Amino acid sequence: MNNRRPDLAAAYAVALQHYLSEPEEPALARAHELGRQALTEGLGVLDMATLHSCAIASTLQQPLAECERARVLEAFEKFFLETLSPFEMAHRGFWEANVVLHRLNDVLEGQAKRIASQLHDESAQLLASVHFALAEVARQLPDERGEAINAARDLLNSIEQRLRGLAHELRPPILDDLGLVPALEFLAETTMKRWGLPVGVEASLTRPLPATIEAVLYRITQEALTNAGKHAQAGEARVTLKHAAHAIVLSVCDDGIGVDAAKLAPGKRGMGLIEINERVTALGGTLHFGTHTPCGTNLTVEIPLES
Repeated sequence: MNNRRPDLAAAYAVALQHYLSEPEEPALARAHELGRQALTEGLGVLDMATLHSCAIASTLQQPLAECERARVLEAFEKFFLETLSPFEMAHRGFWEANVVLHRLNDVLEGQAKRIASQLHDESAQLLASVHFALAEVARQLPDERGEAINAARDLLNSIEQRLRGLAHELRPPILDDLGLVPALEFLAETTMKRWGLPVGVEASLTRPLPATIEAVLYRITQEALTNAGKHAQAGEARVTLKHAAHAIVLSVCDDGIGVDAAKLAPGKRGMGLIEINERVTALGGTLHFGTHTPCGTNLTVEIPLES
C-alpha cells in the first residue's frame, strides 16, 4: 500500500510527529483530513492501520523514557482514532441509507401487491360486466352482426390475459396463496412441463421471510430457470434455498453449457442479470454468477436478514 500512496504515507508520518510535539486541536484536525483523503482515494481501515504502524515505526527511532511512554501511546491512539472518524461516518451513512432503502422496498412491495390485486380482481369484474353487456347486445342484433361482437369479445379476452400477466409480474399471487417454497416447487413443475428440464428443489427455512425478499428470490429463480430451459441445453437443474448466518442463500444450478451473460442483459426477455443484481443490491445482498463450471451455470444470491 505504501508503494501506491507514498505521498499519503509521508504526510501521515509528518502529521503524527507534529501532533506528538504539539498535541493541540489543529494538529488533530490534520488527522481527520488525512482520513478523509484516504477514504476518497479508496483506502480501507486496514490500509490506515498499516499507515499508522509505519508512521509509528519511523517516529519511534529512539526508545521512550518511562515518563513519556504513557503520553505518547495515548497520543498515538487519539491520532489514529481521529483518522478513522471519516470511515466511521461513512459506515453510518451507508447503514442509514441501507435502512431507508429496505423500508422503501417494503413500501414498494406493498404498493405492487395492492396494484396487482386491483388489476386482477377489479379489472376482472369490469371486464365480466362488459362481456355480459356484449352478450345482451348480441341477442338484440341480427345474426350477421354477430361477427363484430365476437371480435370485440376476443379483444376483451386478450386484454384480460394481459392484465393478468401484469398483475402476476407485479406480485405473483402464488406467493401469498402458498408461500415461497411451494411457489418455487410450482416453478420447477412449470419448467419441466414447458422446457422438459427436470428441476429439484431443496429448501430448509427456519423462519418466514419478509415479503420483499420472497418476491425477489422468486423472480430470480424464475429468470434463472427460464434461461436454463431456453439456452443452457441442460439435463437437469437444482434450486437450493437455505438460511445461513444472518442471511438467506439461494442457488440455482444446472449442468448445461452455460449462459452468455449478454443474453441476460437489459432489453432481453425477463429481468436480466443487471436488474437481478440491482434488486439484490438494494436489499444489501450479493450476487455471484458463474458459467462453464462443472455445474454448467451457477447463480447464487445471498441476502442479509435482520437478527
